[in-house]
Amino acid sequence: MNTQLTDPKKLKTAKIAIYSASIAIPLVVAILFGVKIKGVNLNFLPEFYATINGITAFFLVLALLAIKRKNQVAHRRYIRLSLLLSLVFLVCYVAYHMTSDPTTYGGNFSGLYYTLLISHILLSIIVVPIVLFTYLFAWQGDFVRHKKWTRFAWPIWFYVAVTGVIVYWMISPYYEFVS
Repeated sequence: MNTQLTDPKKLKTAKIAIYSASIAIPLVVAILFGVKIKGVNLNFLPEFYATINGITAFFLVLALLAIKRKNQVAHRRYIRLSLLLSLVFLVCYVAYHMTSDPTTYGGNFSGLYYTLLISHILLSIIVVPIVLFTYLFAWQGDFVRHKKWTRFAWPIWFYVAVTGVIVYWMISPYYEFVS
């Protein structure tokens, strides 16, 4: 248990930070999508951040297996790596979209593609506060609430990571890479 977060003032600060991040992240991403930086070539990023999503999914599975084996140290390590990778993904995703024109899907499975894309985007917004609160409960040592929230957090986070890879795989033939 982290004794700092049993202090009501510090706990309130942590909750405000989670609410703020949960609102700020989608707003900042939406605003930055309107910013276009010309002359910067980050065409390598979609493959990179799709790989990051795949590695995140892998670490989430390892975290699940570790906790099922009651290995809290490994579980904590894998979750922290997953959080870090999710942050790296977000930065790379925004950087790419600030420097590149949008890509339109042109395949035969447009219904599937857009269903996956829309669910991926919506759940990526929803998962931020869920994951952060789940992490906060573990940090506090409140493993009853942590476990209860994990029943929602883990599958949503895993879905977002996996669909990120699938969406990339489906749209990658339609990227126009200009050198």
